[in-house]
Amino acid sequence: MQSVIFITGATSGFGAATARKFAENGWKVVATGRRLERLQALQDEFGAETVHIAQMDLTDPDSIQNALTGLPEDFRPIKCLFNNGGLALGTLPVPNAKPEDWRIMAETNMMGLVHMTTAAVPMLKEAGKGASIINVGSVAGNYAYKGGNFYGASKAFVRQFTMNLRTDLADTDIRVTDLAPGMAKSEFTKVRTYGDDEANEKFYEGADPILPEDIAETVWWLANLPPHLNVNVLEMMATCQTPAGFNIRRR
Repeated sequence: MQSVIFITGATSGFGAATARKFAENGWKVVATGRRLERLQALQDEFGAETVHIAQMDLTDPDSIQNALTGLPEDFRPIKCLFNNGGLALGTLPVPNAKPEDWRIMAETNMMGLVHMTTAAVPMLKEAGKGASIINVGSVAGNYAYKGGNFYGASKAFVRQFTMNLRTDLADTDIRVTDLAPGMAKSEFTKVRTYGDDEANEKFYEGADPILPEDIAETVWWLANLPPHLNVNVLEMMATCQTPAGFNIRRR
């Protein structure tokens, strides 16, 4: 029986690259996200026998449940849940940041991850030894920066939820990891700036960021570790980025 990975946010960036990595290497892939045309293109690339797609909204628990109950028998059980779906919205510092942006991030990055995980755990238990939950956190959950406010807080939540989830599942064979990247090439800044392509390109100008394919390789490694090993936290940055740079306001 082929192993199955369930990916949230598979329409671009980390999710799409990870879907391709696993599909190319013998796994079955459940690709989910809001943009159906992108999911369809992914399925067309590999075929419906390898990639099953489901249009799903992480902010809607019913949508999550429908995606799981609608899985064909040959896409069960789930061996790896890649909780990749999430977003950053807005760059303004407090008190100018938009509460509506915060609400959307809370419903997606925090509650969406919680609902997705709790709904998928029974299928992961069924998969047995080697089953994995890989949550996408961020270095923003550890290091503060101007304008990072709620996004950073939501990723700190991912870190702590991952640790507590690992504890709750200690009597199972399910592994749980917080994968926390730094600057990575994606649509991250485009989404954060409400669709500004120029801002997205400028953000990466002159840098050599993490690429989606780098994350896909890392997820592949985590999912295929010997079943007796669990990586609690994996923080990674591009060489061009460091965690240094604390701000000091001087008189």
